Amino acid sequence: MKGLDRREAVARLLAGRSPDLLVVTGLGSSTYDVMAAGDDDRNFYLWGAMGGAAMVGLGLAKTQPDKTVLVVTGDAELMMGLGALATIAVQKPANLVIAVLDNGHFGETGMQASHTGLGVALDKVAASMGFAWTGSISDLAGVDALREKVNARLGAGLAVLKIEAENPPRVLPPRDGAHLKNRFRAALGFPTN
Repeated sequence: MKGLDRREAVARLLAGRSPDLLVVTGLGSSTYDVMAAGDDDRNFYLWGAMGGAAMVGLGLAKTQPDKTVLVVTGDAELMMGLGALATIAVQKPANLVIAVLDNGHFGETGMQASHTGLGVALDKVAASMGFAWTGSISDLAGVDALREKVNARLGAGLAVLKIEAENPPRVLPPRDGAHLKNRFRAALGFPTN
């Protein structure tokens, strides 16, 4: 079965974005896809922090309970920080959703088969840990339904978006960490110095 076009799926997920939505991206492709959908001061792009996106999302969800936090990350990046799912499950943030772009490959290192390509089902792992809801998405109608769930704040959720194993051209956001931190803080109404 052909997977989703990842750029189209991410653009669709972020379409009509709520002003209260904060987005954290994992290392690599998810960052490029969110940037391709449109740069925003409420996007926090992680550079050099493989495995950390889910925990950054949890920290934001806990400190910004009036905002919704969407972590957009890849299957390999999430596998690097798998213990984060257990922490998120026991913390039970109502305002955190993780969207996993799953192509079953290590896209940044040569397209070798990843754990999910060899049978690990991250939605089932998250469900077994106690997430409020999980799912696997293979069509755009599912992406539309996910967008609604993100905005509904139904408890900690994780959705695996089954995407094609492809490498579209990179769309790079700013790579200056201080700049990204300061603009994100400013978007939240915090001082930047």
